[in-house]
Amino acid sequence: MSDPTSSRFSTRLFAIVLPVAVAAILFQIEPFDPVMLPVRLDQSTVVVPTRNGHLRVGSEVVGKGHLDGPEDLAFDPQSRVVYTGCEDGWIKRVTVNDSAVDSVVEDWVNTGGRPLGLTLLHNGELIIADAGKGLLRVSSEKEIELLVDEFEGLKFKLTDGVDVAEDGTIYFTDASHKYPLKDAVLDILEGKPNGRFFSYNPATKKTTLIAQNLYFANGVAVSPDQQFVVFCESTLMRCSKYYVQGPKKGSIEKFCDVPGTPDNIHYVGEGQYLVAIFTAFTPELDFAFRYPFIRKVAAIVTKYVVNLPISKNGGFLVVDLEGKPTAHYYDPKLSLTSAIKIGNHIYAGSIEYPFVTRFDIEKYPALPTV
Repeated sequence: MSDPTSSRFSTRLFAIVLPVAVAAILFQIEPFDPVMLPVRLDQSTVVVPTRNGHLRVGSEVVGKGHLDGPEDLAFDPQSRVVYTGCEDGWIKRVTVNDSAVDSVVEDWVNTGGRPLGLTLLHNGELIIADAGKGLLRVSSEKEIELLVDEFEGLKFKLTDGVDVAEDGTIYFTDASHKYPLKDAVLDILEGKPNGRFFSYNPATKKTTLIAQNLYFANGVAVSPDQQFVVFCESTLMRCSKYYVQGPKKGSIEKFCDVPGTPDNIHYVGEGQYLVAIFTAFTPELDFAFRYPFIRKVAAIVTKYVVNLPISKNGGFLVVDLEGKPTAHYYDPKLSLTSAIKIGNHIYAGSIEYPFVTRFDIEKYPALPTV
């Protein structure tokens, strides 16, 4: 007669050993191969004189239920309308009113892809970095034109940030030539430089590679004096500037460090840029980026089980024309992918939310840190 205690012990042991064995085998055969980053991330060195660490206090939602992951925002001051691209492919127009609840959301045009970064031109055209489609132009009559979707035979996998200079030159990023948007987290976990930064001349239809080997190339912003273009690298938590004019023409140098993963960046006037932060630099991220095998485990879980939540203390950073941080707005339960200023309010998009968030920075300002 068998011992029931021994049988239960064997069953429990088997239940423990089997998944561990499967996990060990999967770890060995999984081809995902993360590497060490070229620099040690330490965002504790980012000193900001003012901050608001409870940004959601007093915030309002705009267009709830009518916007699915509004990633980037572009404002038309004449019509008082914000354009934004959503998960379902729609570019939507959101009216800006004194009351957030009175805003009206309108379906404008569907790209058939996933619109991310966008910028509005004076003639009413919209330039769109569509993750899957490439660089697009939409006329004021809603006609969609593909400008470019590859470079030297290599297709863009994740067209991401975009801005347009006064001379018509379009600057944009391909966050990864290896991973599409649905696998964007794997690009960051891999720690390899798969991103690129380009310019496109609409007159000649020529695409120029400005920089490659970038770590998840993201937001783009042309400086107000047209001297340089800022572009962000999410994985390395920094923004750089590429000089298009002046004695440093053609060179690239550091613009600013960011206390988290930068997404879109916008110049909002009065000598200020707003850098949206998807997630802050956390102890968990620090630990993962120190040890590639930890990132491989996270990638396996993401690929085969469930997406791991990584966003924490997201918000936006205010920097001046020289890249010096002047204010940091964030919140423990916040994740932003874009931020623009309209009057006393910041309107912010997020790939994670079904609405645009509006913050009143006059009533709830950033306060001195000392």
